[in-house]
Amino acid sequence: MSVTISNFGNTRNEHPVMAYRLENPSGASVTVLDYGATVQSLIVPNGAGGMTDVVLGYDTALEYEENGGYVGATIGRVGNRIGGAAFRLNGHTYPLEKNDGENHLHGGRKGFDKQFWTILPLGDDSLVCSRLSPDGEEGYPGNLEVKVTFTLTSHNALRIQYDADTDQDTIVNLTNHSYFNLNGQGSVLDHELQVFASRITENDAGSLPTGRLLEVADTPFDFRAAKKIGAEIGAADLQLEYGNGYDHNFVLSGKTAAILRSASTGIELTVETDMPGMQVYTANFLTERSGKYGTTMRPRDAVCLETQLFPNAMNCYGFPSPILHAGQHLHSETVFAFRTL
Repeated sequence: MSVTISNFGNTRNEHPVMAYRLENPSGASVTVLDYGATVQSLIVPNGAGGMTDVVLGYDTALEYEENGGYVGATIGRVGNRIGGAAFRLNGHTYPLEKNDGENHLHGGRKGFDKQFWTILPLGDDSLVCSRLSPDGEEGYPGNLEVKVTFTLTSHNALRIQYDADTDQDTIVNLTNHSYFNLNGQGSVLDHELQVFASRITENDAGSLPTGRLLEVADTPFDFRAAKKIGAEIGAADLQLEYGNGYDHNFVLSGKTAAILRSASTGIELTVETDMPGMQVYTANFLTERSGKYGTTMRPRDAVCLETQLFPNAMNCYGFPSPILHAGQHLHSETVFAFRTL
């Protein structure tokens, strides 16, 4: 195993962005930027004996700063949507930024994806990304100490561990927003996806969960048996119309969340997590833009598999709570494990 640190370029105000690269003996590697604690590349062996970068991304720091899309970034304080851009906690209403219509999305206009993190190597296989989110940042209460640890194993798995502590009661829902494409580029509609979930959270027209759970049986959301992502993405279904495709939280039934496969490259990805939900998002709103290696990124060119608590949980009775109490420690873990078919 080895760790390499390099300069990735500067932001528009000349702040340097550093890239930290882990590589294992098989040649698999992950590169994490201190801007957004962002997974810039994730290179794994393919079935033809070569290597494939399985996440979309950009070549320059300026592109990460200006083009958005949360590409590869660590998301917080609260991933996904909060209805009405406000929540009540301990009798107090906390207004948040309306950056998704009338709703709050992915931590606000300057969420964790737009912040600089301190990164320190831990041994030769892990990177520890940390930052203090101060009381009041983007409207959230409490000083929140956050640590995200990326570990690349010798068996070609990327383990992401999330840890957080707060000095005031607050809400937290951390995730990673990597855009997976097991071919490296082009459409993912031919990828096979299996999701271990029998229900989804119902969305309204703004892709905000209503609080209801819907059974996936006999709907385009039934991925309990593996099928191509594109098999029913164009079906006449109100939930698909609301999201312009898949952009929904699946209610997971166990530790194994999903399996994604590409027949073209012979790569299989298994997602395991201790989170109760996972957002399946088919890059529906990813406007056409330039990506790494001279590629072009378009809608349907990736699938995000964002492990999480349920979106809009503070406004939906019975959803798993995102509240982190003062003195309470948060820990969660998600593993993206790769193998060749």
